[in-house]
Amino acid sequence: MNELSRLTPPAGGGVKEKKRVGRGQASGTGKTEGGQMPIQRRVPKRGFTNPFRVEYAIVNVGDLERIDPKEPVTLEWLLAAGTLKDGRDGLKVLGDGDLTKAITVRAHKVSAQARQKIEKAGGKIELIELPARKTPQQRKAEEKAAAAAAKGARTPKA
Repeated sequence: MNELSRLTPPAGGGVKEKKRVGRGQASGTGKTEGGQMPIQRRVPKRGFTNPFRVEYAIVNVGDLERIDPKEPVTLEWLLAAGTLKDGRDGLKVLGDGDLTKAITVRAHKVSAQARQKIEKAGGKIELIELPARKTPQQRKAEEKAAAAAAKGARTPKA
């Protein structure tokens, strides 16, 4: 028979101490609890950032007037000359300013006004096609197909 003096607590614990409230800040239940909701949690989160956005480095026709027309104007050439600071995803030519020299421009995009001014000055435009960016799903499917092709090439056919 069990005696009260021989009772022990259960093996996994089971005895929970009473919460002592109002015993100072160190107890976690003292004063200065709570407070104002932080602003980053009050401001609603909306929208998203498009990972496939294409940003172009922009150059105006007036800026092309100052350069040497002996060689074609490309994004790399403008970066090396110091006309542009950042290459971004491609080069876009806009029509601000005037052009008197006949130059060849290799760009990804050209505005209608810029095209008109360059061709009027006797120059020509060569458009460069940007490769389409692949989604993570497309990349994963290609890797899977490549792995399957590599696996199929390794196994001997009977």
